[in-house]
Amino acid sequence: MALARLDDCAILAIPFINAKRPTLSDDTSFEAIQRKRLYWHSRRGMWELDLLLIPFLEQRYDSLNADDQAAFRQLITEEDQDLFGWLMRREWPADEALRRIVKMIVTHAETVDSAVYRAL
Repeated sequence: MALARLDDCAILAIPFINAKRPTLSDDTSFEAIQRKRLYWHSRRGMWELDLLLIPFLEQRYDSLNADDQAAFRQLITEEDQDLFGWLMRREWPADEALRRIVKMIVTHAETVDSAVYRAL
């Protein structure tokens, strides 16, 4: 490393390391792209929703059957205020498939990391 002076300010010159780091965009398969979209849409404007949706997506989504995966995809298109009410058990969605996936997410949050869920 070299030390250079520019206008009486010391600047540490660090050599550029051109090492390729793996990124989320490295995998361009259809499944990977779909997963990234799900992850992106699961990130909401409310921290409480992120704490419930992201862990469920990461830990349970792959083990769901096709109908439940479709319900999850439908769920994340709903408005944040509706999701919040459902996931906080203040009300339930009218749609049976959505009600089922909401119950799965709540159960997952209560059993896997109940301290986080109780803090909500």
